[in-house]
Amino acid sequence: MNEIRLVVVDDHRVVVDGVRLLLRDDPTIRVVGGATDATSAVGLTARTNPHVVLLDLRFPDAVASEMVAPLRRAAPDARIVVFTAYRDHAALRATLEAGVDGCILKDAGATDLVTAVHQAANGIGIFDPRVDDRAAPRMRSRLHETGLTQREYDVLRHAAAGRTNPEIAEQLGLTRHTVTGYLRNAMRKLNARNRIELITKAAKSGLL
Repeated sequence: MNEIRLVVVDDHRVVVDGVRLLLRDDPTIRVVGGATDATSAVGLTARTNPHVVLLDLRFPDAVASEMVAPLRRAAPDARIVVFTAYRDHAALRATLEAGVDGCILKDAGATDLVTAVHQAANGIGIFDPRVDDRAAPRMRSRLHETGLTQREYDVLRHAAAGRTNPEIAEQLGLTRHTVTGYLRNAMRKLNARNRIELITKAAKSGLL
């Protein structure tokens, strides 16, 4: 897509402004609005029809798990990604169970945030690997079923975002040879013959 419309929902205005600053160097992402409470968030989402909604956990008038369904009705095609500082909060587990499309922690750097927004907009589920095991049981179960290790999954996520092996190596602090090895392992475990088939099969398996 030529432009990704993003709505930021957080009860602290400084977070909304901070996201704008982090994403300002990517011309393909446009923050179309920010909301600090549930009521205005649903109205804003309905008016702007965003591709992605970044959603904090708690607001003066609701918790995030209660907002998922209204946001879905307001913009059925939007991808809802939890954006939180708490990786093991009970509210996070409830929100993931409500059926959001991903979770990224607020200490993510600009590059990771940009990647997460692009992945979400393209229908790829993005869950920060540091999220507590109890918070993302379905994703952990899928990894177990495929036999992928967490590191193989990390490399696969970056490959799905369109990064080259050298870029993945730099981002994850690995050698290029190690990245190649992880991708080969993932191909073998998912019975894929090449990179494109690997990403396709991972998406169909619910890993992306």
